[in-house]
Amino acid sequence: MKLLEGKNVIITGASRGIGKGIAQIFGKHGANVAFTYSSSEAPALELESELTAMGVHAKAYKSNAASFTESEELVKKVLEDFESIDVLINNAGITKDNLLMRMGEEDFDKVIEINLKSVFNMTKAVQRTMLKQRKGSIINMSSVVGVKGNAGQTNYAASKAGMIGFTKSVALELGSRNIRSNAIAPGFIETEMTDKLDEKTVQGWRDAIPLKRGGSPEDVANACVFLASDLSAYVTGQVLNVDGGMLT
Repeated sequence: MKLLEGKNVIITGASRGIGKGIAQIFGKHGANVAFTYSSSEAPALELESELTAMGVHAKAYKSNAASFTESEELVKKVLEDFESIDVLINNAGITKDNLLMRMGEEDFDKVIEINLKSVFNMTKAVQRTMLKQRKGSIINMSSVVGVKGNAGQTNYAASKAGMIGFTKSVALELGSRNIRSNAIAPGFIETEMTDKLDEKTVQGWRDAIPLKRGGSPEDVANACVFLASDLSAYVTGQVLNVDGGMLT
């Protein structure tokens, strides 16, 4: 059963990791996928080809979600190519971890800009279209770190917590127009980034999780399918933890 047949979605930062997993699952569910990348052109074009082979409309766009102007231009281009936007997934993000005493202003500002301001930029840019359509689903990729905090990640935690507040406020503002706004808070998700860590460290994290395993991009993507589809038609302003019970 294809739960997203014919829906048009924008996913920021989808050339790898969680974003790539979301794009792949959405394609399998029949969604047309517009997605962005910042520098990884070859993987982005490879993903575009993979999605097109599924029989859906897919296109990769080089765009910086942290730029207000580029976000506006991106949405214009997507509307020209796809005609409508049903779902926005704000997934673009970075980490620049360090203890507060060692964290520079530039590292704090950069994480806030890319992780949080990008959500404002993209949501603002798609808002007009969704208001005219009187429907839409906005999904913001937060983190368990935004819910509980984490030592050495004050910048990242602040950006992800800010995303949750933004999500809930947008839900209140746009709910009357049938536009839903929700956040997903992934826990320890195993991607290309975690592959670089030593096995002992990774296993320690797995052992601390009630389900005794790390999550996969597909685990997060399936939660996105729920929030993007009509199955969640009465769900807005929520934070869905996809963490194997980490915060239980």
